[in-house]
Amino acid sequence: MNDSRKTKFVSFEGIDGCGKSTLMDRLAGWLTEAGVPNIRVREPGGTAIGEKIRDILLDPASSEMIGRAEVLLYSASRAQLTWQVIVPAMEKGAWVLADRFVDATFAYQGFGRGFDLEHLGMIQRWATGGLMPDKTVLLDCDVDLATSRLSGRDGLDRDRIEREEGAFHRKVRDGYLALAGKEPARFLVLDASKPLEEVVEDFRKRFWLVEIGG
Repeated sequence: MNDSRKTKFVSFEGIDGCGKSTLMDRLAGWLTEAGVPNIRVREPGGTAIGEKIRDILLDPASSEMIGRAEVLLYSASRAQLTWQVIVPAMEKGAWVLADRFVDATFAYQGFGRGFDLEHLGMIQRWATGGLMPDKTVLLDCDVDLATSRLSGRDGLDRDRIEREEGAFHRKVRDGYLALAGKEPARFLVLDASKPLEEVVEDFRKRFWLVEIGG
């Protein structure tokens, strides 16, 4: 294990069905085996207040929600999570593994909804104090493939965002790739269309062995 342990905050991004949870599970396991304290958080949510906001955001009954309200609710949940959980954990030396963070707003509300990225950035910097992940793992795959992996979420089981049309999710995917292209040092893009174990092995070689030292 590399004693420097420079990376403390790792976010996992990608469209729904890309496999974020599996990689988070593996990384958490590797860290625990190496004796490194770590916590997992999710967005929206991760706090009592954030989970209530999550219920509102993802409830299909919230179909009348306007885009600006969506941006502010996601940002409110993120602010609570940042200051109540993430920052204190990092100050104690723990790694934070996040299922989505600021890049999700840029991808979904920026590229997906069409809101100005500069304006979104101002809101995010204020909400988080400018906190950004040390590394962002982007799992990229075709929208149709990702949708097919959402077993048990057909029709009424899908949340408000999952119910968006394919064209929306394709904009989100393209947005993620554009963000990764602008910050290649922070983003690690993995081909999530491969079989699961191949993706995990690619992650181990390109993240765990390179960033951590094995």
